[in-house]
Amino acid sequence: MKVLKFGGTSVGSVENMRAVMQLITDGNQKLVVLSAMSGTTNSLVEIANYLQKKNKDAARQVISQLEQKYYKVVNDLYATPEKKEKGKAIVSGIFQTIKSLTSGDFSEVTENTIVAQGEVLSTAMFTELMLENGYKALYLPALDFMKIDADKAADLYFIRENVAKVLEASEPADYYITQGFICRNANGDIDNLQRGGSDYTATLIGAAIDSEEVEIWTDIDGFHNNDPRYVENTKKIDQLSFDEAAELAYFGAKILHPQTVLPAKLQNIPVRLKNTMNPSDPGTLIASESSGHGIKAVAAKDGITAIKIRSYRMLNAYGFLKNVFEIFEFFKTPIDMISTSEVSVSLTIDNVKHLNEIVSELKEYGEVEVESDLTIACIVGEMIAEESGFAAKVFNALKEIPIRMISYGGSHHNISVLVKTELKKQTLQALSNNLLNN
Repeated sequence: MKVLKFGGTSVGSVENMRAVMQLITDGNQKLVVLSAMSGTTNSLVEIANYLQKKNKDAARQVISQLEQKYYKVVNDLYATPEKKEKGKAIVSGIFQTIKSLTSGDFSEVTENTIVAQGEVLSTAMFTELMLENGYKALYLPALDFMKIDADKAADLYFIRENVAKVLEASEPADYYITQGFICRNANGDIDNLQRGGSDYTATLIGAAIDSEEVEIWTDIDGFHNNDPRYVENTKKIDQLSFDEAAELAYFGAKILHPQTVLPAKLQNIPVRLKNTMNPSDPGTLIASESSGHGIKAVAAKDGITAIKIRSYRMLNAYGFLKNVFEIFEFFKTPIDMISTSEVSVSLTIDNVKHLNEIVSELKEYGEVEVESDLTIACIVGEMIAEESGFAAKVFNALKEIPIRMISYGGSHHNISVLVKTELKKQTLQALSNNLLNN
């Protein structure tokens, strides 16, 4: 059985929902993961933000506007009076849940419950559309089997065990419909896998049921070899290895959630990226094997802050880096890049929530410098360490760009450079001109 995931744009209108129905109904059994209709999650976040600020009137106004939008979708989506009434009942019930959360104290659980309703809406409505058109579809609540642990990591064992139980207890169907993004946490409360998490849901489920393939359907044809928002004449990549795709996703390629690749890699399940608007295009295949050696693509990650710690206590000392890293571990702040010399260590982070506390702690070990407004440009491919020339090509391409930091050698798949964000476009274009277009 394949797992297919469709993003918010793919189900963002009545016409698109119908197009998705036509895409999936080829007679082969599938499990379909849906995001919320495009724009819905933003509205739900807006509602939660108003409630957090105790502006209940503004929250209720957004709720009313969104509810009316969905009643119109229901009216246009279904052909029969019976399904129109069913659709209205779905919308009414979900918005009653949202309205009930405007009373009482605001909490993280309140916010997560509100934000989850977008996926519940899209999947419930889509399932009824499938049934109206005579397809054997079944609604599966993701909250029955999707779970994260106390560290916000996917609980792989729980998911595998409970997906199996839910499917075994369900009536047989040709098309199982469930939600992306939403889950329960270690306390059993509604939570989520963060923005873009529907991709992650799809591969988690795919790994749990040993799917033959996971298809991620979006509004572009697959991975491109550079960011088309900044560089012209980018090209689609036909095939990537799991490692190459993971590097690109983590370092800024927006088409895929950064954690998506891991579950598929662990179970060796191919992932294919396809375009809902151009379904005949084969897209990009992500599998265990790369399509060959060489540089494949470039991605860029903004919002990077560099921290430099300089101390002569590092010299010929063991345990220094351990002490530094324990500070980041304590504040649950991941490190992207790292570079060391005899008396200094430089590293980058993209989460500055605890930056002041981190800097304060680091000052116990030496002088600390902080630089913000930086971007990591990541050059990805199958770059074998024993083969010469890869690093030279990269640095020659960037000879006009001041580089703040370099990461090379930690992976066969990635050379990363740190530049000022104001030089991002110039950097991406230079890499494209000198590495990808030749």
